[in-house]
Amino acid sequence: MKTRLIVHGGAWNIPENLLADHLQGVHKAVEEIAPRLAAGMTALEAVEAAVNIMEADPTFDAGRGAFLNAVGEIELDAIIMDGCNLDVGAVAAIQNLLHPVSVARKVMEESEHVLLVGAGAQLFAEKHGFEMLDPRELLTERELAFFQSIKDDPDFHTRDPFDQAPMGTVGAVAMDRFGNLASATSTGGTPRKLPGRVGDTPIVGAGAYADNISGAVSATGWGEAIMKTLLSKTACDYMENMSANAAVEKAVSLLKERANGLGGLIAIDSSGHYGIAFNTPKMARAYIESDGNIVSEIN
Repeated sequence: MKTRLIVHGGAWNIPENLLADHLQGVHKAVEEIAPRLAAGMTALEAVEAAVNIMEADPTFDAGRGAFLNAVGEIELDAIIMDGCNLDVGAVAAIQNLLHPVSVARKVMEESEHVLLVGAGAQLFAEKHGFEMLDPRELLTERELAFFQSIKDDPDFHTRDPFDQAPMGTVGAVAMDRFGNLASATSTGGTPRKLPGRVGDTPIVGAGAYADNISGAVSATGWGEAIMKTLLSKTACDYMENMSANAAVEKAVSLLKERANGLGGLIAIDSSGHYGIAFNTPKMARAYIESDGNIVSEIN
């Protein structure tokens, strides 16, 4: 089958001065990984590698550049799922790591569990050789300044940034030449979140889902609403009876109608068609077309 790869860099209201960085970031992930996918990389490998590129990019709210929580720390969540056999791994509230999605894959492959959190996830990562970083290596001046501006604001709510301020969860969905699907999502969560808060990203069926029978999805947006609607699994269920684009549009409409949610989805259905939908002002995304052209978009 023809390989497919689509990535996102978060759904929110991206300021004009950050548009170019977001476009460049999602474009780079597709540009570097799509040729390797076409050459034989598995879908699971492709989504991990694409997300790794964006985790390392300080533009996004994932890995380097992630938001600070209410006590000024970075806690990261990630998930990866294999549509071939429904294997999945996830981590939540993990610290001092650049690539939480790779720890999530290790959870999937080297443990009997699906989700590890906090100190337990940290110990697991250390045991499996992941480098522990000084927290300052993940912190950007942009996010420190933003934290300073909101930390004592009594009117600030974690939903607000999806209307007006920087945001950028990252995700990827791929189909390999054997028709297998995979998805992955990685995030630093919402700004000024309570320590230990877990959003939609590492929750199976919320932040991501993949099933060769229907399709694969990565979500981004206000996590509390996405969890209420199990948005990624909902979109995959819709793909059993409609195209990827129709499915994600219907799922995002449900997000708004039932949970007053803000967010977006990228998807690939079992036939290899892409789906893109969001109800925020912007969502950065990029994908590879059949002719090898890379499309990078925000509006």
